Amino acid sequence: MFKRFTLAVAALGICALALPLVVAQEGATAPIGGYVSVNGLEMYYEIHGVGDPIIVLHGAFMSIPAMGDLIPRLAESRKVFAFELEGHARTAALDRPLRFEQMADDIAAAMEQIGLEKADVFGYSLGGGVALQIAIRHPERVNKLIVVSATYESTGWHADLQALFPMMTAEMFAGSPMEAEYQRLSPNPENFAGLVDRIVELETQEFAWPAVDIQGITAPTLIVAGDSDSVTLEHAVELFKLRGGGVNGDLAGLPQAQLAILPGTTHTSVLIQIDWLTGMVNDFLDGVVRNPFAQRERSGAGARRA
Repeated sequence: MFKRFTLAVAALGICALALPLVVAQEGATAPIGGYVSVNGLEMYYEIHGVGDPIIVLHGAFMSIPAMGDLIPRLAESRKVFAFELEGHARTAALDRPLRFEQMADDIAAAMEQIGLEKADVFGYSLGGGVALQIAIRHPERVNKLIVVSATYESTGWHADLQALFPMMTAEMFAGSPMEAEYQRLSPNPENFAGLVDRIVELETQEFAWPAVDIQGITAPTLIVAGDSDSVTLEHAVELFKLRGGGVNGDLAGLPQAQLAILPGTTHTSVLIQIDWLTGMVNDFLDGVVRNPFAQRERSGAGARRA
Protein backbone atom coordinates (compact mmCIF):
# COMPACT_ATOMS: atom_id res chain seq x y z
CA MET A 1 0.00 0.00 0.00
CA PHE A 2 2.80 2.44 0.85
CA LYS A 3 4.35 2.01 -2.59
CA ARG A 4 1.01 2.62 -4.31
CA PHE A 5 0.44 5.67 -2.14
CA THR A 6 3.93 7.05 -2.85
CA LEU A 7 3.38 6.70 -6.61
CA ALA A 8 0.07 8.51 -6.34
CA VAL A 9 1.57 11.36 -4.35
CA ALA A 10 4.46 11.73 -6.80
CA ALA A 11 2.28 11.61 -9.88
CA LEU A 12 -0.41 14.01 -8.78
CA GLY A 13 1.60 16.59 -6.85
CA ILE A 14 -0.12 16.19 -3.51
CA CYS A 15 1.52 17.71 -0.46
CA ALA A 16 0.65 14.92 1.98
CA LEU A 17 2.90 16.36 4.66
CA ALA A 18 0.82 19.54 4.79
CA LEU A 19 -2.45 17.82 5.61
CA PRO A 20 -2.80 18.45 9.37
CA LEU A 21 -5.47 21.04 10.07
CA VAL A 22 -4.34 24.61 10.59
CA VAL A 23 -4.72 25.72 14.19
CA ALA A 24 -5.42 29.41 14.68
CA GLN A 25 -2.47 31.15 16.28
CA GLU A 26 -2.96 32.86 19.60
CA GLY A 27 -4.30 36.35 19.04
CA ALA A 28 -5.03 35.68 15.35
CA THR A 29 -8.33 36.73 13.84
CA ALA A 30 -10.65 33.76 13.34
CA PRO A 31 -11.15 33.03 9.63
CA ILE A 32 -14.42 33.84 7.90
CA GLY A 33 -15.73 30.95 5.81
CA GLY A 34 -18.59 30.56 3.39
CA TYR A 35 -19.74 29.82 -0.14
CA VAL A 36 -20.00 31.92 -3.26
CA SER A 37 -22.14 30.97 -6.29
CA VAL A 38 -20.13 31.12 -9.54
CA ASN A 39 -20.68 29.49 -12.93
CA GLY A 40 -22.99 26.87 -11.42
CA LEU A 41 -20.57 26.08 -8.59
CA GLU A 42 -21.02 26.57 -4.88
CA MET A 43 -17.38 27.43 -4.19
CA TYR A 44 -16.06 27.35 -0.65
CA TYR A 45 -13.64 30.04 0.50
CA GLU A 46 -12.15 31.49 3.66
CA ILE A 47 -10.77 34.90 4.60
CA HIS A 48 -7.83 35.07 7.02
CA GLY A 49 -6.06 38.11 8.42
CA VAL A 50 -6.08 41.79 7.44
CA GLY A 51 -4.04 43.86 5.00
CA ASP A 52 -3.48 43.84 1.26
CA PRO A 53 -5.44 41.00 -0.39
CA ILE A 54 -3.83 37.80 -1.67
CA ILE A 55 -5.59 34.79 -3.18
CA VAL A 56 -4.18 31.35 -2.31
CA LEU A 57 -4.92 28.32 -4.52
CA HIS A 58 -4.10 24.77 -3.42
CA GLY A 59 -2.73 21.78 -5.35
CA ALA A 60 -4.45 18.64 -6.62
CA PHE A 61 -6.50 16.73 -4.03
CA MET A 62 -5.77 19.39 -1.46
CA SER A 63 -7.91 21.75 0.59
CA ILE A 64 -7.46 25.00 2.49
CA PRO A 65 -6.27 23.18 5.65
CA ALA A 66 -3.85 21.12 3.55
CA MET A 67 -1.86 24.27 2.75
CA GLY A 68 -0.46 23.94 6.26
CA ASP A 69 1.27 26.94 7.83
CA LEU A 70 1.32 28.99 4.63
CA ILE A 71 -2.04 30.69 5.05
CA PRO A 72 -1.70 31.66 8.73
CA ARG A 73 1.83 32.91 8.09
CA LEU A 74 0.74 35.06 5.15
CA ALA A 75 -2.25 36.25 7.20
CA GLU A 76 0.09 37.82 9.74
CA SER A 77 0.42 40.79 7.39
CA ARG A 78 -2.12 40.21 4.58
CA LYS A 79 -5.79 39.49 3.98
CA VAL A 80 -5.76 35.97 2.57
CA PHE A 81 -8.63 34.76 0.37
CA ALA A 82 -8.27 30.98 0.16
CA PHE A 83 -10.49 29.08 -2.29
CA GLU A 84 -11.21 25.37 -2.74
CA LEU A 85 -11.27 24.55 -6.44
CA GLU A 86 -13.98 22.59 -8.23
CA GLY A 87 -14.33 19.02 -6.98
CA HIS A 88 -11.97 19.59 -4.06
CA ALA A 89 -12.90 19.44 -0.37
CA ARG A 90 -16.03 21.56 0.25
CA THR A 91 -16.56 22.61 -3.40
CA ALA A 92 -18.60 19.93 -5.17
CA ALA A 93 -17.85 19.06 -8.81
CA LEU A 94 -20.13 19.81 -11.74
CA ASP A 95 -20.76 17.42 -14.63
CA ARG A 96 -17.81 18.65 -16.70
CA PRO A 97 -14.10 17.88 -16.97
CA LEU A 98 -11.62 19.91 -14.95
CA ARG A 99 -9.81 22.55 -16.99
CA PHE A 100 -7.34 25.21 -15.89
CA GLU A 101 -9.14 27.85 -17.93
CA GLN A 102 -12.53 27.10 -16.37
CA MET A 103 -11.10 27.09 -12.83
CA ALA A 104 -9.46 30.45 -13.56
CA ASP A 105 -12.78 31.85 -14.74
CA ASP A 106 -14.41 30.50 -11.57
CA ILE A 107 -11.93 32.36 -9.36
CA ALA A 108 -12.37 35.59 -11.35
CA ALA A 109 -16.16 35.26 -11.02
CA ALA A 110 -15.80 34.60 -7.29
CA MET A 111 -13.74 37.77 -6.94
CA GLU A 112 -16.53 39.68 -8.66
CA GLN A 113 -19.16 38.17 -6.37
CA ILE A 114 -17.36 38.98 -3.13
CA GLY A 115 -16.32 42.46 -4.23
CA LEU A 116 -12.59 41.76 -4.55
CA GLU A 117 -11.55 43.95 -7.46
CA LYS A 118 -7.88 42.99 -7.59
CA ALA A 119 -5.42 40.91 -5.58
CA ASP A 120 -2.05 39.23 -5.56
CA VAL A 121 -2.43 35.57 -6.57
CA PHE A 122 -0.47 32.60 -5.16
CA GLY A 123 -0.91 29.16 -6.71
CA TYR A 124 0.76 25.85 -5.88
CA SER A 125 0.98 22.96 -8.38
CA LEU A 126 -2.55 22.59 -9.83
CA GLY A 127 -3.33 25.97 -8.29
CA GLY A 128 -0.22 27.42 -9.95
CA GLY A 129 -1.60 26.50 -13.37
CA VAL A 130 -4.91 28.12 -12.41
CA ALA A 131 -3.05 31.23 -11.22
CA LEU A 132 -1.25 31.50 -14.56
CA GLN A 133 -4.57 31.28 -16.40
CA ILE A 134 -6.11 33.96 -14.18
CA ALA A 135 -3.22 36.26 -15.10
CA ILE A 136 -3.67 35.41 -18.81
CA ARG A 137 -7.47 35.54 -18.99
CA HIS A 138 -8.22 38.17 -16.33
CA PRO A 139 -5.16 40.45 -16.11
CA GLU A 140 -7.20 43.24 -14.56
CA ARG A 141 -7.71 41.05 -11.48
CA VAL A 142 -4.03 40.37 -10.68
CA ASN A 143 -1.55 42.66 -8.94
CA LYS A 144 1.39 40.27 -8.52
CA LEU A 145 1.62 36.59 -9.39
CA ILE A 146 3.35 33.78 -7.47
CA VAL A 147 3.60 30.42 -9.29
CA VAL A 148 4.94 27.54 -7.20
CA SER A 149 5.85 24.13 -8.66
CA ALA A 150 3.61 24.46 -11.71
CA THR A 151 3.92 24.21 -15.49
CA TYR A 152 2.53 25.98 -18.53
CA GLU A 153 3.14 22.91 -20.72
CA SER A 154 2.40 19.26 -20.01
CA THR A 155 5.99 18.46 -20.96
CA GLY A 156 7.19 20.62 -18.07
CA TRP A 157 6.83 17.62 -15.76
CA HIS A 158 9.65 15.08 -15.58
CA ALA A 159 9.18 12.31 -18.16
CA ASP A 160 8.98 9.56 -15.53
CA LEU A 161 6.16 11.45 -13.84
CA GLN A 162 4.28 11.89 -17.11
CA ALA A 163 4.46 8.12 -17.58
CA LEU A 164 2.90 7.58 -14.14
CA PHE A 165 -0.14 9.82 -14.64
CA PRO A 166 -2.23 7.29 -16.62
CA MET A 167 -1.60 4.61 -13.99
CA MET A 168 -3.26 6.48 -11.15
CA THR A 169 -6.41 4.95 -9.63
CA ALA A 170 -8.50 5.65 -6.56
CA GLU A 171 -7.31 2.36 -5.08
CA MET A 172 -3.80 3.80 -4.79
CA PHE A 173 -5.17 6.33 -2.29
CA ALA A 174 -7.07 3.83 -0.14
CA GLY A 175 -6.48 4.71 3.52
CA SER A 176 -4.39 7.77 2.65
CA PRO A 177 -4.63 11.19 4.35
CA MET A 178 -5.95 12.68 1.09
CA GLU A 179 -8.85 10.25 0.89
CA ALA A 180 -9.65 10.80 4.57
CA GLU A 181 -9.50 14.59 4.21
CA TYR A 182 -11.79 14.50 1.17
CA GLN A 183 -14.29 12.28 2.96
CA ARG A 184 -14.24 14.54 5.99
CA LEU A 185 -14.83 17.80 4.11
CA SER A 186 -16.65 16.99 0.88
CA PRO A 187 -20.44 17.38 0.55
CA ASN A 188 -20.24 14.14 -1.48
CA PRO A 189 -17.69 12.03 0.45
CA GLU A 190 -18.47 8.96 -1.65
CA ASN A 191 -17.18 10.70 -4.81
CA PHE A 192 -13.43 10.49 -4.15
CA ALA A 193 -12.91 8.07 -7.04
CA GLY A 194 -14.57 10.60 -9.34
CA LEU A 195 -12.08 13.27 -8.26
CA VAL A 196 -9.19 10.89 -8.98
CA ASP A 197 -10.59 10.26 -12.47
CA ARG A 198 -10.98 14.00 -13.11
CA ILE A 199 -7.45 14.84 -12.00
CA VAL A 200 -5.94 11.99 -14.01
CA GLU A 201 -7.93 13.07 -17.09
CA LEU A 202 -6.68 16.64 -16.64
CA GLU A 203 -3.06 15.64 -16.10
CA THR A 204 -2.97 13.29 -19.11
CA GLN A 205 -4.18 16.03 -21.48
CA GLU A 206 -1.34 17.37 -23.60
CA PHE A 207 -1.24 21.15 -23.48
CA ALA A 208 1.15 23.97 -24.26
CA TRP A 209 -0.03 27.48 -23.53
CA PRO A 210 1.34 29.84 -26.17
CA ALA A 211 4.55 31.64 -25.28
CA VAL A 212 2.92 34.89 -26.35
CA ASP A 213 0.27 34.40 -23.64
CA ILE A 214 2.91 33.92 -20.96
CA GLN A 215 4.90 36.88 -22.24
CA GLY A 216 1.74 38.98 -22.28
CA ILE A 217 1.05 38.58 -18.56
CA THR A 218 1.16 42.07 -17.07
CA ALA A 219 1.62 41.07 -13.42
CA PRO A 220 5.14 40.92 -11.96
CA THR A 221 5.81 37.23 -11.38
CA LEU A 222 7.67 35.14 -8.79
CA ILE A 223 8.39 31.56 -9.89
CA VAL A 224 9.31 29.02 -7.21
CA ALA A 225 10.37 25.37 -7.54
CA GLY A 226 12.36 22.81 -5.60
CA ASP A 227 15.73 21.73 -6.95
CA SER A 228 14.33 18.16 -7.02
CA ASP A 229 10.81 19.15 -8.01
CA SER A 230 8.43 17.22 -10.28
CA VAL A 231 8.72 20.29 -12.53
CA THR A 232 11.97 20.20 -14.50
CA LEU A 233 14.49 22.91 -13.75
CA GLU A 234 14.68 23.68 -17.47
CA HIS A 235 10.95 24.37 -17.52
CA ALA A 236 11.10 26.64 -14.48
CA VAL A 237 13.91 28.61 -16.10
CA GLU A 238 12.03 28.84 -19.40
CA LEU A 239 8.96 30.18 -17.60
CA PHE A 240 11.20 32.73 -15.86
CA LYS A 241 12.69 33.80 -19.20
CA LEU A 242 9.25 34.13 -20.82
CA ARG A 243 8.32 36.46 -17.97
CA GLY A 244 11.32 38.68 -18.75
CA GLY A 245 13.96 37.01 -16.60
CA GLY A 246 17.40 35.77 -17.59
CA VAL A 247 19.01 39.19 -18.12
CA ASN A 248 22.23 40.65 -16.72
CA GLY A 249 20.60 42.66 -13.95
CA ASP A 250 23.71 44.69 -13.17
CA LEU A 251 23.59 46.16 -16.67
CA ALA A 252 19.96 45.85 -17.72
CA GLY A 253 18.35 46.30 -14.31
CA LEU A 254 16.23 43.78 -12.46
CA PRO A 255 13.29 42.35 -14.44
CA GLN A 256 9.75 42.18 -13.09
CA ALA A 257 10.12 38.40 -12.82
CA GLN A 258 11.98 36.55 -10.07
CA LEU A 259 13.05 32.90 -9.84
CA ALA A 260 13.67 30.93 -6.65
CA ILE A 261 14.98 27.35 -6.64
CA LEU A 262 14.81 25.89 -3.13
CA PRO A 263 17.71 23.54 -2.30
CA GLY A 264 17.02 20.05 -1.02
CA THR A 265 13.34 20.40 -1.90
CA THR A 266 10.92 18.17 -3.79
CA HIS A 267 7.49 18.90 -5.22
CA THR A 268 5.79 17.54 -2.13
CA SER A 269 8.01 19.42 0.32
CA VAL A 270 7.93 22.94 -1.13
CA LEU A 271 5.16 24.04 1.24
CA ILE A 272 7.09 22.73 4.23
CA GLN A 273 9.95 25.17 3.56
CA ILE A 274 7.71 27.74 5.18
CA ASP A 275 10.34 30.24 6.35
CA TRP A 276 11.99 30.37 2.92
CA LEU A 277 8.68 30.48 1.10
CA THR A 278 6.87 33.12 3.13
CA GLY A 279 10.03 35.22 3.42
CA MET A 280 10.57 35.44 -0.32
CA VAL A 281 6.85 35.85 -1.05
CA ASN A 282 6.55 38.74 1.41
CA ASP A 283 9.71 40.40 0.05
CA PHE A 284 8.42 40.03 -3.51
CA LEU A 285 5.01 41.46 -2.67
CA ASP A 286 6.51 44.29 -0.62
CA GLY A 287 8.90 45.20 -3.43
CA VAL A 288 12.09 44.61 -1.43
CA VAL A 289 15.07 45.19 -3.74
CA ARG A 290 18.43 43.63 -2.94
CA ASN A 291 20.61 45.70 -5.24
CA PRO A 292 23.64 47.47 -3.72
CA PHE A 293 23.84 49.89 -6.63
CA ALA A 294 20.18 50.87 -6.24
CA GLN A 295 20.70 51.34 -2.50
CA ARG A 296 23.79 53.46 -3.18
CA GLU A 297 21.92 55.56 -5.75
CA ARG A 298 19.09 56.17 -3.29
CA SER A 299 21.54 57.10 -0.56
CA GLY A 300 23.43 59.42 -2.87
CA ALA A 301 20.26 61.06 -4.11
CA GLY A 302 19.10 61.58 -0.54
CA ALA A 303 22.45 63.14 0.40
CA ARG A 304 22.30 65.52 -2.57
CA ARG A 305 18.77 66.61 -1.69
CA ALA A 306 19.87 67.17 1.89
